Amino acid sequence: MKPLNRRTRRSVLVAHVAVSVSWLGLTIGLLTLGLTAFLTGDPGTAQAATRAMKIFGDWLIVPTAFLSLVSGLVLALGTPWGLARHRWVWAKFWITLVTTGLTVFSLRPGINEAAAGGAIATDLVIGPAVASATYLFVTAVSVLKPWGLTRRGRRLRVSARSAKTVDERSPRRTA
Repeated sequence: MKPLNRRTRRSVLVAHVAVSVSWLGLTIGLLTLGLTAFLTGDPGTAQAATRAMKIFGDWLIVPTAFLSLVSGLVLALGTPWGLARHRWVWAKFWITLVTTGLTVFSLRPGINEAAAGGAIATDLVIGPAVASATYLFVTAVSVLKPWGLTRRGRRLRVSARSAKTVDERSPRRTA
């Protein structure tokens, strides 16, 4: 992919951070609603909480997950960070891909089942709790950028350095 220009890169970065933090906020909201539905003794409150969870699941969580994944891919492929050059980017990609899949194929159907049947299971608490912890971890990885280069990243860095030293040793003379 062609490198993003500064303006586009910054716009995509702001969008990615906003969407990713929104995903974290949504899962914390789902966790709060799941705890409310699970712990309350009032059937009306439990039903209201699961209905609110269904609205989050139907309208917000899946598009937010996909936007986070796509904006992260655009940033990885359109910047020098690359997708497979740094371990932290590679880890974020795979964690985001797996959690997007779990959101679509596990969390959302579980919410829909609870909203339709009225039965509150611990899954409505465990799923959002694990998701929130995962997104906090990914946020920390984004800020701290641990682990260094991948094998591919080291290989690309060495080849870039060797190309640079060859250029320095044999400068072209122009008239």
